[in-house]
Amino acid sequence: MEAQTHTTADRHGYSLRFSPFEANHMLLATSQLYGLAGGGSLFLLGQSSLDDVNSQNLTELCRLEWSDGLFDVAWCPYAADIAATASGDGSLQIWSGLDVESAMTEQTPKEPLICLQEHKNEIYSLDWGEKWNYHTLLSASWDCTLKLWDCNRQNSITTFVGHNDLIYCAKFSPLIANLFASVSTDGHLNLWNSLDFTGKPLMSIEAHASEALSCDWSHFDRNVLLTGGSDGLIRGWDLRKMRTHVFELYSGEFAVRRLACSPHSATVLASANYDFTTRIWDLERGESPQEINTQHTEFVCGLDWNPQRTHQLADCGWDSVANVYTPQCLRNALA
Repeated sequence: MEAQTHTTADRHGYSLRFSPFEANHMLLATSQLYGLAGGGSLFLLGQSSLDDVNSQNLTELCRLEWSDGLFDVAWCPYAADIAATASGDGSLQIWSGLDVESAMTEQTPKEPLICLQEHKNEIYSLDWGEKWNYHTLLSASWDCTLKLWDCNRQNSITTFVGHNDLIYCAKFSPLIANLFASVSTDGHLNLWNSLDFTGKPLMSIEAHASEALSCDWSHFDRNVLLTGGSDGLIRGWDLRKMRTHVFELYSGEFAVRRLACSPHSATVLASANYDFTTRIWDLERGESPQEINTQHTEFVCGLDWNPQRTHQLADCGWDSVANVYTPQCLRNALA
């Protein structure tokens, strides 16, 4: 498999995100000691130019440090050099200067613009709203709560309570205003209205008999979202009939840590798994993965599609390696 890679010595990958503005740039959130202790580092990475066919390495443009592990990262949807990170100390950090010009002239600030601290335990998921919610941040924590933040205010707007265990993932719907979903180790998928200041879920269903660790929304069908669990199952849900899942994929005996629906195809998705693999699925082609990539030697934790390059995918894991590549099974679609 042809891939550009980057190794972060003594830092273990948890999350990565492509820039919505610069097709070559991505952020990588990492932690020391697998996130169990120590600090965290945020890397701004750049891909080689398309005509540099001999380069197989991503370029480290800048690196920022935090005193605790970093578990998730999200770009600001309206400023090309700003992003937020989620940390093991229960805080969110908003960073600036994450662009080539600042990085090359060493003008990227070493400290965050603002630090938001209310959660009592690790924050494992972070989403920065787009379209209707562009000024809001959504955090999901192991203190069993979610919080909605205005990035211009020090205090949260609303605290959402409705899970009974650790919350691993929360995502705004990209197609329905003010709606977001969350999943937890209590096995439940909850749906929420960000404008409901009572902080209670609109709906709560048992998505998995075991821990639910990941969720994502379709970029094409406003009614469809996916969940992944420690049971190795990926389940599809339809907002119009939530009594049971509408499809199910088996990803193996180990947990599905992260899901990413493709922004380029309505039927394509990727999963990051605790069996050290990244799997590519196409719902039009059946219930088996179209490709299983085995480039990692530890848990795969981070996953993202490049919104500006068709079918380009990135993943990262506890083996300290981040990869950027186009899955082989999707290359024919580019021909």
